Order: sequence, then structure tokens, then C-alpha cells
Amino acid sequence: MRLSTTIATALSMTGGLGLAQSTGPSNLNEALPYWVNGLVPLAYTLQDERLKEQVSTVVDTVLDRIQPDGWIGPETVAGGQRMIWARTLIFLGLTNLADANATYEKPIVDALHRFNGLMNSMLKNNGTGMVYQSGDKLSADDFVWFQARSEDMIVSLQWLLDYHPGNQTNLLKQNIEMIYKYASKWEGWYTEENYVSQDLYDVPASVTDDQWPFLHGVTVAEGLKYAAVMRRSTSNESLLTTAKNGVDWTFKYHGSASGTILADERLAGLNPYYGSELCTDVEVIYSLAYNFYAIGDSDYADRAELAAFNALPAAVSGDWWSHQYMTEPNQPFSKNLSATPFWNVNTLGQTFGVEPDYPCCTVNHPQGYPKFAMYSYVRNGDTGIVHSLLSPGRVQTEIQGKIVSVDCQTDYPFDNTLSYTVDSDVPFQLYLRVPNWATQTKIQGSPRDDSAPKDPKTGLIKLNLPAGTTKFSYQLGMDLITADRANDTVAVYRGPLLYALHIPHTTSAEAPRFYNTQKDYPAGTYPDQAHDYALLNTTEWNVAIDPSTLEYHAGSGSLPEPTFTDGQLPMYMTARACLIDWPMFRGAVPDSPIPKSNRTCLSDIFEATLRPYGSAKLHMSDLPTINLTGK
Repeated sequence: MRLSTTIATALSMTGGLGLAQSTGPSNLNEALPYWVNGLVPLAYTLQDERLKEQVSTVVDTVLDRIQPDGWIGPETVAGGQRMIWARTLIFLGLTNLADANATYEKPIVDALHRFNGLMNSMLKNNGTGMVYQSGDKLSADDFVWFQARSEDMIVSLQWLLDYHPGNQTNLLKQNIEMIYKYASKWEGWYTEENYVSQDLYDVPASVTDDQWPFLHGVTVAEGLKYAAVMRRSTSNESLLTTAKNGVDWTFKYHGSASGTILADERLAGLNPYYGSELCTDVEVIYSLAYNFYAIGDSDYADRAELAAFNALPAAVSGDWWSHQYMTEPNQPFSKNLSATPFWNVNTLGQTFGVEPDYPCCTVNHPQGYPKFAMYSYVRNGDTGIVHSLLSPGRVQTEIQGKIVSVDCQTDYPFDNTLSYTVDSDVPFQLYLRVPNWATQTKIQGSPRDDSAPKDPKTGLIKLNLPAGTTKFSYQLGMDLITADRANDTVAVYRGPLLYALHIPHTTSAEAPRFYNTQKDYPAGTYPDQAHDYALLNTTEWNVAIDPSTLEYHAGSGSLPEPTFTDGQLPMYMTARACLIDWPMFRGAVPDSPIPKSNRTCLSDIFEATLRPYGSAKLHMSDLPTINLTGK
């Protein structure tokens, strides 16, 4: 699996580098927990011994330093500074580890039980650790993070209830109820009277200040699964509406064509100079994958794939040694800007580097693909396995005490064929997801079951497989489609891949910098592969296309390694195009294009090349349209 091997050699090192070299932990103490949350599923999905050793070193240290009252982490009670938030992140990693490695099951479960007893007493004391208390050393704003992101702690508590309740069933339920009591209520936000659907720069500051917990981009991305998580504990079916409104409205009013959320720290709107934070990309993937697992609506799975195959790889260099903090849909250069176009991001935020802005993305982004892989196969009842997120990979599990393995080999999403080899000691049901964009499906081999109906909600087709070995291929019809975007622009897709105008560039490398001081890391303190980069375009970017002339070209040759090396994937699209007048925003980045009625060609007509967005590090994805056929 090309993507995984790339991540294994690079992400763990960049995550560790950011943790070691950053200018110090924040009051939130979240850096190590973020890192563990991503590294555990990465290490055990790949069965990489080096990474598993890193996991063991860190987790052993954390477990060995549990405080006498059960508190997990470095904080003490002195000064009233204990805050539950960072535990949320590390618990996600610890519960994954307990599932993956039986050696850790008992010590982790015991530690979580002890902590839950302590957390119960804290929450009963007016929400201590979750709500700001008079005399707390930290500010009230610091406590907002757990209140607005409470669903992630409840994921871990639900895991304990499902698999390791011990004698804490009632206590765990109490903790879930109290966390919900003090949490920000997303079901109140995703209503017609409260949700802010317009561009946030057009909204009075009083509104945005009051609603800040619901506007922060990463928090919104995490909150997309709030309703699905809470529904499991409350059985409140109205939360299905909250989940749907949350996802639909977020992407309708603040979504990018690449599948992530446009939020320059704060939700923005649809203008293509707004950016998407890398942390937001990975949290979108995780939330939408969880939603499909918990709710079963195929739209969530489609959206998870869209972000995983487009938004995430676009924000990371091909070798995964550098990343952007902020990725713009229309981004023809990546450099130190003359002015920041963003609400709360520095002028280096859209450059590729070790830590171009806040270090949260340096330590958090490695979770993206591991969490995607975690949810790529899920169970359906007692005898069903679902390939929910289509991708290469293998799962081995037990059904009725018998071993079942499903191995999918594929170049999807770049190719439309997935090849399966199934070995099972028992008959079972294998469910294959049909994406909403698929024009047709075809199954070849044994069993031939083209007539299997698709469930209209889940998008799943069911194959009844016998015991023994079964081999077959699954083909999906992929058509070229365009989707309307703001400002008379279009986004171009084939299957789950977004195509964007690819902009060639020159690259210059410098020593990595500390994000806040912009000073270089001292020589000898970072690996040779670690650099900060500037990418400068070598062609014009002010291009309009005639979408009626789009053509898909499969190209030739195998996929490159690393897969998302800039401009190296063989498939591409072409369209007739010309240069148009295009103003700048704050003199720094392309503004929204001029109205369609004012567009005229400033050049001869030429053939523009569009490449998969994830492999076009400089790109224009929201493309203005113009009629170049004379019809």
C-alpha cells in the first residue's frame, strides 16, 4: 500500500521532530497526546516494529507516571491547573493500543478505570477540569476546547462500556451524562435560527465572538461527529438531523472542493483565497468516517474519501517531510506573503515546512490516514464485514469463532477496479460500498452477483460468500463531472478525485524555522530531510477554462512512489483555456475571479492541464469558466 509506506517512513519522524524541537508545550499539553493518537494506529496498521517500539516507549512512560490519585499526565493540583482536555486525545490512542496489543489491555483498562473514578469526582464538583473555576491558573478560554470537543472523550468512554466496563458501568454513564451537561451543544448551533451561513467576514464581531466555540475550524471538523457519538449514548434520534445539518451546511457554506472546511482558524466562507488548516483536514476524515460507521449514511463515507484523497495529500509534500499549515483552493505560489490573507495565520502559513505556523498540525496530521484505515473495514451484525472506505488493505477477524480475512489490492482512487481475495473458514456476508458518484458497478469472478441490490441509504451491496477462498474484482463506473462553485467557477472531478490546474514551479529550501520566532533551528538539531520550502510558479495562473472541452487522459505507466509527488501521477485532464484579468486580495494572493460577464481572453487560446489535486502542490481548483467554442 504505497500511501502507508510513505507515511511510515516520514510522518512519525516529522511528528517526533515537531514535538522535540517546538518552542515548548502550550497550556493545553496536547502535543504528545496528538502524536500518540496518530502513531498507535499507524504503527499497528503497518505492523512496523520501529514505530511500535516508539509507541511502547511513550505509553510505558505515561503509564509509569500516573499520579497517586489516578490522574494521567504531568499536571498536578497545585494552582488549580488540571484540565481534562489533553486526556481526550491520548485516550483515543490508548484504547486503540489496547485493541491492537493484548499486552497493554489490562494496564490501559486499569488506568482508564482509575482516571474515570477521579474524573467523576471532578465533574461532580461543578465541572472541575472541564469548566473554568475561580482561581484556576489557566484562562476560561483554555477550558473551551474540551467543552466544544467533548465527543472525543465520550468515544473512549463508550469503548470502555462496550468492551471493558468492569464494575464501572454506572460511573461511566454518569461521566458521559455530566460531560454532555457541560459540553457545547452542537444541536443548538445547527438550527436555522442560529447557524451562520454567510461569509464570516460579513458578520458582526459580536456574533462571531459569542459563537466562537462553534466557529473554530478544527473544532467544527471534530464536532461533525458530535451528534453521532451522543446518539449512541442518549438514543436521541433527533441527533440524526443534527448530524446531517452539520455536515450539509458546513460544506455548503464553508466547504472546499477538496472535501475539507475553509477556515483560516475561524470558519470563513467560500472564497478561494480562504484556507484549510491541516488539522482540519485530518479531523474531517476521522469525523466523517465515524459518522458512516455509527449512522450508515453513504454520503459520510463519500465525503471522508474526498478529503482523504484530495485535501490531505495536497497539504503535505510527496515525501511527507514538510506540510502546510493552511492550504488554499486557489494557490499559485507558496512563499512568505506580503500580507496574510487569513484571519489568524501568519504570512508563512501556506508554505511547506516542518512547522510553518502553530505546532498542533505538526503533531496532529499523522492521524489522517491511520484513522481512515481504521474505519475502512467495519462489522455489520454478527456475520457481516463492510468495506466502507474503499482503499487497498487487508482485514483479518473472527466470525462465529472462525478466521476470516479480506484482502483488497487496488490502485483506487486512481483506478476503478478493486481486486479481492477472501479466505474464510465460515460463510459470511461481505458488503461493498457503492459511492454516490459511481455510474455503474460490475462484479467479475466468483461469485458473480451483479444483480445484488444497493441499499439506498448505506450504498452497500451484499455478497453472500461461502467458506473457502473466493476471488473477484469490483469495478466502478467513473465519469468526468463538474460541480458549481462560488463566483461562477467550477470544480472538476473523476470519481473521488478532484482535478486542478497544475502550476509548475521552482523550489528553494531553507533550514526549518520555529513558527513563532521565525528563527532557524540550530544546525545539527534536525534530520537532513527536514526543510522549509518556497515554491514559486513558473507559468501564469490567471486561467479560465471552457468546461465543455474537458477531456480525461489515463496516461501511461505505474503510480509513482511517493504517490503524491508533485505532478507525477500519469492521469490528467485537458481543457481549452485562456488568460483573464484576475485581481489580487490584499496584494498577496488571487482574489475571487471577476464576474463571468466581464471575462475576456487576454491571451491566445491554449490547452490547460489539470492534475489530481493531491499531486498539484501549486494549483487552482475553483476554475472560472468562459465560453471558447463560440456556441
